[in-house]
Amino acid sequence: MPTPFTDSYDTDFLMETLMGPNAMRIAEELAGFLPLSPGQRVLDLGCGKGISSILLAKKYGVTVFAADLWISPTENAERFARLGLDSAIIPLSVDVTKDIPFAHHYFDLIVSVDAYHYFGANEAMLPLLLPFLKPGGTMAVAVPGFNRDFPEGELPEELRSYWTPEWNFYSYNWWRRLWEKEPGISMIQCREMDCCEKAWDEWLKAPNPYAKADIAMMEAGCGKYFNLVQLTGVKKIQDPSCEKNLPAPDKAIPQRSLDQVVTKTPDEIMAIRANLKAQDRPPNHE
Repeated sequence: MPTPFTDSYDTDFLMETLMGPNAMRIAEELAGFLPLSPGQRVLDLGCGKGISSILLAKKYGVTVFAADLWISPTENAERFARLGLDSAIIPLSVDVTKDIPFAHHYFDLIVSVDAYHYFGANEAMLPLLLPFLKPGGTMAVAVPGFNRDFPEGELPEELRSYWTPEWNFYSYNWWRRLWEKEPGISMIQCREMDCCEKAWDEWLKAPNPYAKADIAMMEAGCGKYFNLVQLTGVKKIQDPSCEKNLPAPDKAIPQRSLDQVVTKTPDEIMAIRANLKAQDRPPNHE
């Protein structure tokens, strides 16, 4: 999928801010499948140095709450201000495993780029996050993972020297099964992303010392097992996690018809949304 915004962005800036595979490129591909429009509130979980938030704010005109545990919100605020985005991106320090300091039903979308696998590879995280998403709102994550399942968790020999379980790399199928267990969300898409190789290549060129360490891993042949997994889901309008079921936002998708929509293209997804919205329109009694 084309990512023209990232292609034309300041390369030096990206090289200085990368903390893994190019999060701006990943975010741009992910965003192409999302119902983004100006004025929406988006929570960007695990934003790092904010390049996914920059993409969302500049390209789509949304208000982004850029939340990270490790990068100082003061550092991010200064970076956003230099780009003229201090009113569009609100930096915060958040540990989602302990406290989520937002009102329920506050966000139109919750996204996470190259971060969710650190805290969300379990059945507990989605139920924690869903109350903060509007009924009918979208949850979308992109995580690095494996392009296959390994029987009984037995990794190939070339991976064992570099692997640490805390990475939480899993296959497309593993993540899909995890999200399908959550009754409060309907999966709309689970796919392998097109930008995997390019996003990793850009990371390996970065001056970050962790990138230098990853070069040896990739030279050993580990890269052939990697992919990027994209998951998007819609919070059910009658979600039991809601204290009360509010009217669905304008671009919400009713629960019906979603269960079969798993690997659609962006145009197909938007057509489905438009069709369902038309079906829900009350009859004209002129």
